[in-house]
Amino acid sequence: MYSVRTHRSHTICIPIPLHTIGFPSLLCTRIRMQIRPNLIPPSNHMGSLFSLPAAAIAPSQEPGLGDLPESCVALVLGHLEPLQICRLATLNRAFRGASSADIVWESKLPVNYEDLLARVFERENASFCKRDIYARFCKANSFDGGSKKVWVDKRSGNICMSVSSNGLTINGIDDRRYWSRIPSVESRFSSVAYLQQTWWLEVDGEIEFPFPAGSYSIFFRLQLGRAHQRFGRRVCNTEHVHGWDKKPVRFQVSTSDGQQATKQCYLKEQGRWIHYHAGDFVVSSSFKSIKVKFSMTQIDCTHTKGGLCVDSVQILPAKFKGRLQHF
Repeated sequence: MYSVRTHRSHTICIPIPLHTIGFPSLLCTRIRMQIRPNLIPPSNHMGSLFSLPAAAIAPSQEPGLGDLPESCVALVLGHLEPLQICRLATLNRAFRGASSADIVWESKLPVNYEDLLARVFERENASFCKRDIYARFCKANSFDGGSKKVWVDKRSGNICMSVSSNGLTINGIDDRRYWSRIPSVESRFSSVAYLQQTWWLEVDGEIEFPFPAGSYSIFFRLQLGRAHQRFGRRVCNTEHVHGWDKKPVRFQVSTSDGQQATKQCYLKEQGRWIHYHAGDFVVSSSFKSIKVKFSMTQIDCTHTKGGLCVDSVQILPAKFKGRLQHF
């Protein structure tokens, strides 16, 4: 808010939202500017206040943003988004110091972040401040020998997980007549499992993890066809795709506390990655690990099927169903 004093000692306040520095539009600050009386033209019109010479404006000795205690600034920053906090950290020394306070970043972390640290990083980050822990969680962190990755979604603060094809139990994966591991720049894990042909498809996986309380969805990330680059362009070879229109694929999800879900669907679309929904589960306690099992099967042996790429299994908050293209 600008506060200007006229030659008759009247004060006029002009509210100005701080969009440019990251505050929400409802928050504003008070920046006081005092007008030198001898340089003010004698006029009662509001318009004259906006045409004053630059020499007429001088900073006052009243307290400003830089004089706010860091503890007070930290309380305000705790209600802002991480990107806004980082922008405000460049405003002055008080905001820079407050932006590193544990009280600011602890509110952005999952409520059971200590259990997550122990599961993913073990003792590696035991002495890190909350801001550094948050920054680390925002990256895709590998664990269980690199077969799984977990991260915090920056927009919502929710936990997301991806299980690679190497972390799944695939029937016949070691027989090169049926399966092969191929490199892929389109995978978070840099490789996928490619099915050339089989009579019996069975892919299983499980994870025991301290998920924060909430609803989660499980998706198999699959593609019919084998993609590669040719002259800098993406090309997907689908000549070996067959058998998926005969019988549906069966997806199943079960948890250690008795939840179960089953779905069936045909694999139809070729040439691009599709997230096939396997089922949902609910975590009631943030401070107790839950074991989740998931599977994909097509065991009708009356026909063969092939040409399928298996990238990973995604475990995401259920509300993310509309954002699957980002995963």
